[in-house]
Amino acid sequence: MARLSIIDFIIKGGFFMLPILLCSIFSVAIFLEKLWVLRLKKVIPSQFIIDIEHMLRAEKIQEALTLCREVDSPLSRILLSGIRNYGKPRDEIKEIIEEVGRREAAYLDKYVETLSTIASVATLLGLLGTISGMIKIFGVISHAQTVNPMILAGGISEALYTTAAGLSVAIPTIIFYRYLSNKSDWLILQMEEHCLRLIELIKEQSR
Repeated sequence: MARLSIIDFIIKGGFFMLPILLCSIFSVAIFLEKLWVLRLKKVIPSQFIIDIEHMLRAEKIQEALTLCREVDSPLSRILLSGIRNYGKPRDEIKEIIEEVGRREAAYLDKYVETLSTIASVATLLGLLGTISGMIKIFGVISHAQTVNPMILAGGISEALYTTAAGLSVAIPTIIFYRYLSNKSDWLILQMEEHCLRLIELIKEQSR
């Protein structure tokens, strides 16, 4: 079996290989970007949690506010909204923090669902390319008086290139989606646990 280069593979697959190729580029780009965003030390900085807890216990509110502004993480932005309202009723503080927390959770989940869409689109584009190729093949057969089996087999194999390409993009994209979705959910859960503990500390100190 002759080996095909990537370029030859794309050319033989026809027009539908181009959008499939774009799907693969978007998939890898989103995956790498979300890996960067969903780093544990970025979302939940361990030293920040230790420092902010000490400051709150010592009632160093201004220092805590300054630290939250300096640290760029979802957790620091959530706590900043709570510490800003230090001294207000506990229900009001909780409501404010929950609202900011929902926005930060949406930021962590941003574009993750897009991967699921890309996987579906890549699969459908592969099937559409194959169907389009088969239609062309049978169109040629219907006008030919004699059919060469070798030519027919070659045409069918070329029509199947798009299915292979679509699945080659869709399968890793689904893996990317599941991995990032699980990681995002885990980080959000960890963030909620840290927030709840520090919120209680804010409430205790503001009584």
